[in-house]
Amino acid sequence: MDTSLNGKVALITGGSRGIGLAIAQSFVESGAQVMITSRKEDALRAAAVACGGDTAYIAGNAGDTEFAKVCVGRTIDRFGKIDIFVNNAATNPYAGPTLDVSESQFDKTFQVNLRGPLFWSSHVWHQWMIDHPGVMINIASVGGLRAEGSLGVYNLTKAALIHLTRQLAGELGLTRVVGIAPGLVKTDFAQMLVDNYGDSLAQRLPRKRLGEPQDIANLATFLASDAASWITGETYVIDGGAGVASGAM
Repeated sequence: MDTSLNGKVALITGGSRGIGLAIAQSFVESGAQVMITSRKEDALRAAAVACGGDTAYIAGNAGDTEFAKVCVGRTIDRFGKIDIFVNNAATNPYAGPTLDVSESQFDKTFQVNLRGPLFWSSHVWHQWMIDHPGVMINIASVGGLRAEGSLGVYNLTKAALIHLTRQLAGELGLTRVVGIAPGLVKTDFAQMLVDNYGDSLAQRLPRKRLGEPQDIANLATFLASDAASWITGETYVIDGGAGVASGAM
């Protein structure tokens, strides 16, 4: 099975650390040229060095749709095309009872986690993929498939992103749209959950460990490749078996 990305160009939001960085590194190792974006230029610069290959970066806020338009255009200017787009950037400014969220916390979560992916995808489509079919990958969460604890608002955005994946796949035709729904992965973004629940959860999982960013990157690389050319509209859970482990969640 050939999962080579030779000759491909990828744009990845939230690409300076965690899952986004692991995906960028995996894509570069598989032969792709990569543009990464996140808010902090210093982190992006370090990430580009870590990726090696032909990796470029642009700093900006993933929730800013005007930045999205500019970033997509600059990626095409830099590399000549966009074959693969990864909606990875996310935020979670609130944890607690869903009905206690403030309006500003709610708005920020939806701005980055749902409004952002929708309009990033729109700019990628209208500036390039409408005439040059490619692959869009949305990084969702297992939380988008079930109710859990204090992450109700965050999970609302991920549930909507899973539906957006299916919706766009039906609309965009030859451009494949696929999703990944990770379980608990050891990243800075999930540090609070890892610190408080990681050890106990890992012991209840069939594989006896939490996820690593590379686990998600491996799946993303497969889905981005021509080996997955008959896959679209689906979101793939990758959670170490949490969904089948008795009492795991």
